[in-house]
Amino acid sequence: MKIMIVDDSRIIRGKIFQIIKQSSISKLSITGIAKSGLEAITLCKQTMPDLATMDLTMPELNGVETISSLVQINPKILILVVSALSDKATAIEALKRGAHGFLSKPFSDAELTEALEELINAGC
Repeated sequence: MKIMIVDDSRIIRGKIFQIIKQSSISKLSITGIAKSGLEAITLCKQTMPDLATMDLTMPELNGVETISSLVQINPKILILVVSALSDKATAIEALKRGAHGFLSKPFSDAELTEALEELINAGC
């Protein structure tokens, strides 16, 4: 399965990248890394990932709007929101738009791995 990492924080992008690379999830290969919603849309069109991690607060285009666009491009994409945003209404809106799960920042290696495994195994 191809995964795309979307987050405006270089530190978080790097952390997610390293966790995926070092995890026991052998099914995953990182197809791209985007630092904005607009980059994510372009990358999604080019690589058609099966899965994406998605921050909600980003410049240019926020995560909720980006989720809608990614689902239009690839209706089968599985999206895990990874955000520090504690606004429940925004999280609910992200799920309505097509996200499949939510992981709060800060997160541990085990929490991210478990969330991704659940998403993959559920096959949403």
